[in-house]
Amino acid sequence: MELAKRLENYAEVIVRVGLNIQPGQDLLIAAPIEAADFVRHIVDKAYDTGARNVVVNWEDEQLTRLRYLKAPDEAFLEFPDWRVQQMEDLMNRDGAYLVISARDPDLLAGVDPARIATSQRVGLARMKPFNDAVGNMQISWLISSIPTKAWAARVFPEVPPEEQVNKLWDAVLSTSRVDTDHPVAHWQAHIDQLRRRADDLNQQHFVKLHYRSAVTDLTIELPEDHVWIAAYSTSRRGARFVPNIPTEEVFTLPKRDGVNGVVRSTKPLNHGGTLIDHFTLTFEQGRIVDFSAEQGYEALRDIIETDEGSHYLGEVALVPHDSPISRLDRLFYNTLFDENASCHLAIGHVIPVCLRDGVTLSREELLARGANDSLTHVDFMMGSSDLNIDGIKADGQTVPVFRNGNWV
Repeated sequence: MELAKRLENYAEVIVRVGLNIQPGQDLLIAAPIEAADFVRHIVDKAYDTGARNVVVNWEDEQLTRLRYLKAPDEAFLEFPDWRVQQMEDLMNRDGAYLVISARDPDLLAGVDPARIATSQRVGLARMKPFNDAVGNMQISWLISSIPTKAWAARVFPEVPPEEQVNKLWDAVLSTSRVDTDHPVAHWQAHIDQLRRRADDLNQQHFVKLHYRSAVTDLTIELPEDHVWIAAYSTSRRGARFVPNIPTEEVFTLPKRDGVNGVVRSTKPLNHGGTLIDHFTLTFEQGRIVDFSAEQGYEALRDIIETDEGSHYLGEVALVPHDSPISRLDRLFYNTLFDENASCHLAIGHVIPVCLRDGVTLSREELLARGANDSLTHVDFMMGSSDLNIDGIKADGQTVPVFRNGNWV
């Protein structure tokens, strides 16, 4: 299939499946300036679908790096009021939000980690009402991606520079399932398959999961009212949307104080332009009590020390080792892709829809029901070809869920 047709399909899937734009709905897009040509495709499709107003917030990564290197320290204690107001307006209007994730994995190499941590904490605190609305699935939102030169160079260093972007485009489009004459119908079939996996797990009523591999031995208790989710969510206005393209995961929440053991990462984590790799977390009664990292130790420490809730987990996600992304046998240095090639966990805030009636609960009620609360939510990959997972029921019965990295 020609690239032009694949891009057309990709834009259609983003607008009609991912965001599911409704007539009269506003759309806000956050994108790198390198994505301008493709963003125009998305905007065109959005207006054709009935969008009322589409606004784009552009990012120039080199300007971001210059700010971290040269701005005064006090600049990182501030967060623009206009950005908070923009997101609140979008939330109040039941708008849709698209993030195009394509950050250079080495963007902030050499930047003082304390500056990055301060900026992230301030931004998370100011944006908490909007981030809570996103986590509660009140509005339609989507993370997708496009290649950039810096990212493509990191993913395909062995490929001639003039071919790297096209090589990454091929990987992005193939794993996003748009190589078909009927991409929307193809996506609906994929969604149905993931939902069947979630339904099967919900019928099991596991109270605990036990993870075992050569580097991980971890037990995760699940709250009594946990719900396994996959593929789509439903916004406050009643529209179904798919928050990640691509997506291969089935996920729920852990019991806040019910995680015990040791887990080791199996893929690097690119967090805000800093790479964290080969790290290990040790849990006792849910809390991270020890950690190490061969690369990015300070960045990992800053994630864990964001607040009290960032010492606990907020998500448990199952992804088979033979997923389309994993079969490429390629590190993407981008959580959107790497988390859909590997089972993963998330440090920090829960996704409330994973708890029955969770979106109606206050922070205190969520905590009382075994859910975690935090300003942050950071996914990290821990799946592997030798990972085995058992589900344990209330009567002690053990049911194999994963063997050798894949669904039983």
